[in-house]
Amino acid sequence: MRTLGKRTSQFWALLLFSVGVFMAQLDNGIISSALTTINRHFDVSDNWGAWGITIYTLGLAISLPIVGKLSDRYGRKKLFIIEIALFGIGSLMVALSPTFAFYLVARFIQALGGGGIFIIGNSHILSTVEPEKQAKYLGLLGAMNGVAAILGPNVGAFLLDLTGNWHVLFLINVPIAIVLFALGFMKLQESADPRPGRLDLAGTIILSFAILSLMYGLTNIEGNFWASFREWEVSGFLGAAILLFVILLLYESRIEKKADGDPVIPMYLVRQPRFLTVLLIGALSGGMLAGMIFIPAFTENVLGIAAEKSGYWMTPLALASGIGAGLGGALVTRNGPVATVIVSGVIAAIGYALFPLWIDARWEFVVASMIAGAGIGIILGAPLNILATEGLKANKGTALASLSLFRQIGMTIAPTIYAGFIARGFNRMGDLFRNDFQPILQEDIARANLSQEAMGELAAIGRQMAAESGSFDADRMNEIIASIQDPALKQAVLDSVAEITRMAAESGYGGLYWSAAVLSALVIVVALALIPLRNKLKGSGAAAAGSHEA
Repeated sequence: MRTLGKRTSQFWALLLFSVGVFMAQLDNGIISSALTTINRHFDVSDNWGAWGITIYTLGLAISLPIVGKLSDRYGRKKLFIIEIALFGIGSLMVALSPTFAFYLVARFIQALGGGGIFIIGNSHILSTVEPEKQAKYLGLLGAMNGVAAILGPNVGAFLLDLTGNWHVLFLINVPIAIVLFALGFMKLQESADPRPGRLDLAGTIILSFAILSLMYGLTNIEGNFWASFREWEVSGFLGAAILLFVILLLYESRIEKKADGDPVIPMYLVRQPRFLTVLLIGALSGGMLAGMIFIPAFTENVLGIAAEKSGYWMTPLALASGIGAGLGGALVTRNGPVATVIVSGVIAAIGYALFPLWIDARWEFVVASMIAGAGIGIILGAPLNILATEGLKANKGTALASLSLFRQIGMTIAPTIYAGFIARGFNRMGDLFRNDFQPILQEDIARANLSQEAMGELAAIGRQMAAESGSFDADRMNEIIASIQDPALKQAVLDSVAEITRMAAESGYGGLYWSAAVLSALVIVVALALIPLRNKLKGSGAAAAGSHEA
């Protein structure tokens, strides 16, 4: 009877956390499809409108370590219910926002509620589920997280097309949050790692401002990655973050020495090379995941898929990511977490490398994106969560929150680096026009079977371009195209320009996905370096950690 009750409790926990994780993570991406509509509604510029995403990212980053610590201390059931309530209230406030300022505040409240659900769910599983089942359950939770992150823009576009109303994207969260809130009260089993002493309020405040400065500085990096550091909004805030983190570590070391001290950052974790190595893998995995953000743009610019349908080509990757997360749980059970991380890096590296090496047709894209998605899915679920909490009797939520924060940092830095490759690719347009346009145009003209009048017009265009000594770019080419009278000739020139654009995009995205493959390979290298550190933990390190926590 007790076994049946435990199974029922675990079923409800997994169900509630899975739905909560899916809802919160979906909302992180769903707004991107409605950003233009929301900006028009509030009559704000694109730069201001982007704060709807930025403020959510900042809220997530701040809430992660704090919620992790609070859930350890006061109980995961309590914090899950509070998080769901905050997310539901924030969603309602976003949908009913009368002004843009109110909308930004509401998005921040949403993030404070949504950021901790995944952490609470994982730490609850690690504290209440028997070890042989943990990897499987963490894999399922990771699958929900990964699939929701990738499907967010697609779901947003579908709902926006269906209703024509951006408010629906947020109102839909409210009834789900109410149901989760009620079922959480009735069905969840409480779990906690209670600690003596007072909550480290000063440390929590310092940590919040440190993370805020760090993430704000990172989100201001744009264009040329290294040149961005000359801007005060980047270097100033990153410098302030470093200073605040140094102050925090000194302060937390003092708190740890007190008899009733319960620092917000467990310093014994920070001093462990093994734990820091896991955090580094977490940051690299965030960079791997960020490569998926550019999939719709890749399909549009390289494969020629219409912009309004490009987002739907994320679906194969999302499905593969979900399957990969479940597979990751099974691999952890059979081969261990480090081997699973290595497998993830190998598969993701192969998938990403296929983008510049192999893809010419759409079916090849589907295969490559599914391989990359499976590799990313494997690392999203069980292996890193188990590595982060390995050997811990307490502070599981705090450890998982630190891992999620570093993954978020990786996801924030990597897109700027990736965007640099795309920009450099399109900067080659002038050279491509000068060196490759004529032979491509000749092939398109030969297929077009032009009339004598069109050939005469083409000759005039050729003389015009020769007179300019080839010093033309995309803007000049658009002027020439606009002046063409013959429809068949205009189409042939447009086809040639499209091919030049595709070549530039292919160059840029090739660099992007090669760099993503390198990040995946680095995951393998760092995971191999983790093996001797884990062996040390299983020896004297495990005993030391256990006596400290006691």
